[in-house]
Amino acid sequence: MDLSVVMPAYNEGDHLYKNLLETDRILSGFCQSYEIVCVNDGSKDNTEEEIKRAAAECPRIRMVSYMPNGGKGHAIKKGVEASVGDHIAFLDSDLDLSPDHFEDFLSHMASENADVVIGSKMHKESKLDYPPLRRFISFGYYVMLRILFRLKVHDTQTGIKLFRADLLKKIVPDIITKGFAYDIEILAVANELGAKIIERPIRLVFTRSGGFSRIKISDIWKVFQDTFKIKKKIKNMRKEKRKAGKLS
Repeated sequence: MDLSVVMPAYNEGDHLYKNLLETDRILSGFCQSYEIVCVNDGSKDNTEEEIKRAAAECPRIRMVSYMPNGGKGHAIKKGVEASVGDHIAFLDSDLDLSPDHFEDFLSHMASENADVVIGSKMHKESKLDYPPLRRFISFGYYVMLRILFRLKVHDTQTGIKLFRADLLKKIVPDIITKGFAYDIEILAVANELGAKIIERPIRLVFTRSGGFSRIKISDIWKVFQDTFKIKKKIKNMRKEKRKAGKLS
């Protein structure tokens, strides 16, 4: 199978049925072989029922479901574990970012021999309808990650990414973060493993009410705490590489 698209969902019942079928419609326009793995991350509304309703109409939609809520990173991990495609993508289920980006991502992954392709709000060709405060926070992440991880990408937090499945499945079992910092951890580890990561422009229309959507100040603080846990993990990886180099 060419592509698995992992879509985490928490209390998304109001629009999930429509968005899953729209994702299938768009993917069918450029991808011959794919699946949509929708992860019900312990939702309290009718999210599970809406995934089942969409899956009954489209056999390419599969559900992973569990209780209680484990956080977005945990949902991504479970979705990746269930995926069978040669490439695995992440897509937010609100469809602020269209699945049609993956046509460009797959093309550039092949032409540039990349291991990871990520959407970037900071790409000069990106077109954004996005709250200024969240742009500021994204820039703050970029500065911090450049310093901490030598990570040369500009935007780790945009919810659309594409990976070589063999690389991602190597990384995911050892992920230590369960919340919003999972993006940082996956990319930092991929970078440490020598993966080629490229950024592509996006079109983003922010649809949720309120500038921070569901992200609270406490979530931002947790990301900063988790980031330093990731830093410790990367430091240990480098120590092990140096040790292995001395032994070989």
